[in-house]
Amino acid sequence: MQEYDIIVLGTGLKECILSGLMSQSGKKVLHIDKNPYYGGESASISPLEQLYKKFKVPGPGKSMGQGKEWNIDLIPKFFLANGELVKILVHTEVTRYLDFKVIEGSYVYKAGKVHKVPGTEEEAHASDLMGMFDKRRFKKLLLFALNFDVRNPRTYHDVDPKKTTTRDLFCRFDLGLDVIEFTGHALALHNSDSYLDQPCLETINRIKVYSDSLSRHTCSPYIYPVYGLGELPQGFARLSAEYGGTFLLNRGVDEIVMDNGKVQAVKSDGKLFQCKQLICDPSYVPNRVRKVGRVIRVICLLNHPVKNTHEAKSCQIIIPQAQLNRKSDIYISVVSYAHNVATDGVYIATVSTTVETNNPEKEVQPGLELLEPIMQKFVSVHHLLVPNEDGKRSQIFVSRSYDATNHFESECEDIRDMYQRITGAELCFGGSQRHQSYTSDDD
Repeated sequence: MQEYDIIVLGTGLKECILSGLMSQSGKKVLHIDKNPYYGGESASISPLEQLYKKFKVPGPGKSMGQGKEWNIDLIPKFFLANGELVKILVHTEVTRYLDFKVIEGSYVYKAGKVHKVPGTEEEAHASDLMGMFDKRRFKKLLLFALNFDVRNPRTYHDVDPKKTTTRDLFCRFDLGLDVIEFTGHALALHNSDSYLDQPCLETINRIKVYSDSLSRHTCSPYIYPVYGLGELPQGFARLSAEYGGTFLLNRGVDEIVMDNGKVQAVKSDGKLFQCKQLICDPSYVPNRVRKVGRVIRVICLLNHPVKNTHEAKSCQIIIPQAQLNRKSDIYISVVSYAHNVATDGVYIATVSTTVETNNPEKEVQPGLELLEPIMQKFVSVHHLLVPNEDGKRSQIFVSRSYDATNHFESECEDIRDMYQRITGAELCFGGSQRHQSYTSDDD
């Protein structure tokens, strides 16, 4: 019987990142996946015919070009250029396996129309989202956030970041409701309004990350890998393999062997593999997770750019909850042939949100209307699953399902949290950020 420090079940992005990090730190890692491909729930589908087959949709037509020209993300998300995932990529040097392009625009929906999200003083000045007085107040808030340093109380200006709520912070700057809405949802990227009554430190930090990311590129703070997100798990799998990690794809998992409430081994296709710890996605341990909600995603194929986005070949649009009397935001991500994920002239737009009613498709209708006309739609509704326990007793560490947001910040929180529980140490990144290692030529 072979023995490993860690067995990882599933090749979703989170599992591959943790596998790479563990292999890099000297652990003996075995990776098993029931699928013949990398990515799990967050895979990129290619060729295009596979997407139609998966969603049981007839087609595609000849106008869609060659199927192998396509790489369609099932769960599309963008990276903030100075966000957590980029730090992990640079820290592990997985950047050498990937090429990125900058997303061409970041937009927010207000009163039936999309507007560019102002992330700098110059953009605030030119923005049609605010009146003259609101622009001044917003610029003051932006300046406060950019100069804020948690280690230097002189930058607090009588704001206690751990006690002052975000609502009180916004009141201090006399921000109007419209400004609060796009600041909280399109800059700080909160997906509901509960943040308003939380200490303001996290919101300040989120605004800083957004602005720092925007300062690296001019058109938006987001970047996205050429050939789609499927490149990411493969990059981390290569990292793991470099440090001795073993991968077994297309293998069933017969049993997780326990002894006295603690994981001992995994039985796969009749073979037993011993381990001290187990990492997996929720699909491998249905009895160890619970449902906390649902997410709807609608993948749309378009033959035109989205209206009011300056003909952008890629963009992000956020529809804040209050615009539609909802509890959670609606997200739209748009990529295209410019990223080698679609045939020439075609755009892939995905609308996603947390389900709040018994009619999920009706909930995303306002997002779909922004994309009209749509050539083809692929609709999926998935349960949001979270682990029942922290895994410290059983040594089984389960990732959360991917949420409705179209950026990676909340997924990185899950990776950090799992890493801390698995190792007992915080995930830290040494050294300076070498942003030349991941930017592209076409900023």
